[in-house]
Amino acid sequence: MNGEFDDIRPYADGEVKQAVKDLLADRQFAHILHSLVPWLPACVRNRLIRWAFIGINTTLQFQLRYMKPLVRRILRKCSTGYTFRHDGIEPGPERYTFISNHRDIVLDSALLDKLLIDAGFTTTCEIAIGDNLLALPWVKDLVRLNKSFIVRRGLPMREMLVASKTLSEYMQFAIREKHENIWIAQRAGRAKDSNDRTADGVLKMMTMGGTGSVVEKLKALHVVPLTISYEYDPCDFLKAKEFQQRRDNPQWKKGPTDDIVSMQTGIMGFKGHVHYHCAPCIDDFLDTIPADTPKGEVYRIIAGHIDHEIHRNYRLYASNYVALDELRGDDSHRDHYTEEDKAVFDRYVAGQLAKIDLPDKDEDFLRQSILTMYANPAINHLAALKG
Repeated sequence: MNGEFDDIRPYADGEVKQAVKDLLADRQFAHILHSLVPWLPACVRNRLIRWAFIGINTTLQFQLRYMKPLVRRILRKCSTGYTFRHDGIEPGPERYTFISNHRDIVLDSALLDKLLIDAGFTTTCEIAIGDNLLALPWVKDLVRLNKSFIVRRGLPMREMLVASKTLSEYMQFAIREKHENIWIAQRAGRAKDSNDRTADGVLKMMTMGGTGSVVEKLKALHVVPLTISYEYDPCDFLKAKEFQQRRDNPQWKKGPTDDIVSMQTGIMGFKGHVHYHCAPCIDDFLDTIPADTPKGEVYRIIAGHIDHEIHRNYRLYASNYVALDELRGDDSHRDHYTEEDKAVFDRYVAGQLAKIDLPDKDEDFLRQSILTMYANPAINHLAALKG
């Protein structure tokens, strides 16, 4: 493997055994593992934990033995079920770059991995993850074992350009040479209001490496727009709280533990039903863009197409339609929900609002923020169907 990617790539298979040893030797990680089975004596816990990691020689083995069962248990406990449609792509030798809306920091990519294997695909995805989430050494080891590659953020402009080019070249390398799938969010961070839009900057980064035109570089990555739909977002109250904090203090910034709290809440919070939907690979669409289209316009056209595919494939729930009508103050979508559905959603929102602890809590603003999160997928979906 090319040494220029060593700072950002997942662990290679030959590095997995040592990475597992380092992980098990980390006292903080060991404490977390021990907390999962506190009733066992320490000597027994240590033997069981080390025994459980025997035979893990590849990152895929790590995912299949630990991440897949873990995701299954989380969904069994914290959701009412999940579904996956992949009509536009089929299991086979082709590898894809899944670009999706972003709902959960951890589970978006982890659930996709499980769904791909369950659907007969032969491998999972390498996962783009921001370095802002990797403050602890053991977390960095863990995500690299989980086939994650690192997106460097917060760099000076000159360094950012170099880092972005390296990242783009790595993605090309992962698809062409390693024959891996890739998952990447359509923008940096989650869309707090669920108004999902593809950032031109993500597409520009993806085309900084490789050879040929913008279209040729993206065709080499075989981009598949992926829609993620949650019936309920466990982090909605945290996002609403952040909206008020930013409104009241434009200089407000997240604290060092905020992302950790969001990860914990997103993983263990109630999600209702979850649906994943793959649109067809955009390679054929890229061929329809005239060769003389200005470069900036090419990015706008491609981002628009990805957005349209993501929006039209939303799975809408009663919660989305209720939120849209309550936000607009009418009952235009009354045929999509019952009075009981409305009562259930209103109780849910009241419960989420009760979790928000702010000194100058603005109930009306916070409720409006949560309604907006659930209404925006419906607004975008209905617009995509008309377009």
